[in-house]
Amino acid sequence: MSGAEIMVESPAEGVRLLRIHRPEARNALNMAVRRLLVKHIAACSADPGVRCVVLAGDEKAFAAGADIKEMAGAGTVEMMKRGVLDLWRATAASPKPMIAAVRGYALGGGCELAQLCDIIIAGESAKFGQPEIRIGIIPGGGGTQRLTQAIGKHKAMRYLLTGDPFSARDAEAMGLVSEVVADEEVEPHAVAIAARIAAMSPLAVQQIKDVVLRGMDMPLDAALTLETRALHLLFSTQDQKEGMAAFIEKREPVFSGK
Repeated sequence: MSGAEIMVESPAEGVRLLRIHRPEARNALNMAVRRLLVKHIAACSADPGVRCVVLAGDEKAFAAGADIKEMAGAGTVEMMKRGVLDLWRATAASPKPMIAAVRGYALGGGCELAQLCDIIIAGESAKFGQPEIRIGIIPGGGGTQRLTQAIGKHKAMRYLLTGDPFSARDAEAMGLVSEVVADEEVEPHAVAIAARIAAMSPLAVQQIKDVVLRGMDMPLDAALTLETRALHLLFSTQDQKEGMAAFIEKREPVFSGK
């Protein structure tokens, strides 16, 4: 199944793979791609059969950035009307866990898109970076904020102010990337992790994502209270009863999402 610039695949039960498909532009994120991504992610969020989403590009690029040709002549009002921040917010708001499978370039908007995901699996040859400074602008999809949260102020400033790219291994060492694997293993590994997540209780998965993301912006004591209340809430679910019964009976649980 495919659209013009987003290809939709179902590589494992409960897993939806969304592939950016603009090979002629190194998968640059034009407005059409951004809107299609939001549409497909919203569809995944609403589909109970989808329990985890994988975002991918191709072997040369996850996404090499925004489409510079599309924005070069734009003015302030036109950029505001495009509503890019609202599109990023809609992507980040998905309750389903998202895994970025990064091969090749993940620069600018592509790096920001990967940072919206909950897990990043990168190939050995992947290159990350926020090179916007080199064309006279700054990151506008969360790069100044999420990169700083992930790797700290001083490392983030080093790359934001120079626009220099950094390797997958450097990204892993700084805490931006979850795992680095051989290039040819990126998508199979990402799908395998997604399939494992899809086999878990979707209610518990959703609560973990919600508590982690909300808790990041809270004082520790308030975040711990949020965590405890989410835990207590799960004790009213069939999945909790099934999970604990399966543990006691030494069998694999079958979670229904109820």
